[in-house]
Amino acid sequence: MSSTALNRRVLSGMRPTGQLHLGNFHGALKNWIELQYQYECYFFVADWHALTTGYADTSRLEEYV
Repeated sequence: MSSTALNRRVLSGMRPTGQLHLGNFHGALKNWIELQYQYECYFFVADWHALTTGYADTSRLEEYV
């Protein structure tokens, strides 16, 4: 990582509303892998955000986090 990259940060997250699939990999994870070499990165699982949909049945939520 270059010294100028230290001043630039990336913040990105993902909602755990289902199992990971190829769309997750190609849409986010693959990009995250590349970004970590160029920027100071912070990635997170937005588990509280997952509760905003499907909150009537949260029994499977633990499987996705």
